[in-house]
Amino acid sequence: MLIVIKHSLGWSKDPGPPQAGGVPPPFFSHEVMLLSRRLSIFVDESGDFGSYQPHSPYYIVAMLFHDQRCDISNATRLLDDQIRNLGYEPHTLHTGPIIRRESNYANRSVDERKKLLNALIHFCRNVDVKYTVLLVEKRECSDIIDLTARISRQIRIFVDRYEQFFQSFDDITVFYDNGQIELTQILTSTLSVLLSSVSFRRVKPSDFKLFQLIDMFCSLELTAIKFASKTASRSEVDVFHNAKDFNKDYLKKIRKKRLN
Repeated sequence: MLIVIKHSLGWSKDPGPPQAGGVPPPFFSHEVMLLSRRLSIFVDESGDFGSYQPHSPYYIVAMLFHDQRCDISNATRLLDDQIRNLGYEPHTLHTGPIIRRESNYANRSVDERKKLLNALIHFCRNVDVKYTVLLVEKRECSDIIDLTARISRQIRIFVDRYEQFFQSFDDITVFYDNGQIELTQILTSTLSVLLSSVSFRRVKPSDFKLFQLIDMFCSLELTAIKFASKTASRSEVDVFHNAKDFNKDYLKKIRKKRLN
């Protein structure tokens, strides 16, 4: 709980008899306000709970942290304005389809799609958030039970490492779209034990710009792994060219927000 003391200066209403020609003596007052600290955690994932396949070698859990006292309304308006200026109505931005030239972006050039990504990067710079990415290599997992245990263990290790950060909040809300029931079960079973005063909300990506931001973080962190392992797709090469350009133009910018 954050305690804010608001000071004010005024003139006493009952100063007693003033000296001739004098004025009432000043008084000081203060008002104590109690502000709850609320943390939002937005969760996204990449991968699936199937067995290891060369086209899906990793399972990634990405989490974005937002102190709700930090207003993002102006940054949200700026993002919507940028999207309009690019010829779109404000809509849910999905980084994967933008890179792969799918859905609404099928007829858009590389330059046009990069401008959408850059709008999200600009939004990222304008909001006070942090994020983390937890990675499991599926080739090391014997089965779905092993994969589940490894993801749960990484979440526990991360929360323990940043215990003081989480304990500084009075209420924590976890937002996830329940895209994978297995991850939903992991989140509820681990975080409800590790965190106090935590609640869970199912969310649609269109409801929150920050959910679209964690989608970008998740996608770009996966792209970084693929460039490092020389497995980047043709679409990723078309958009980002090479690891050097990708790191300079995108990865370094989002990593400024990475908690660990």
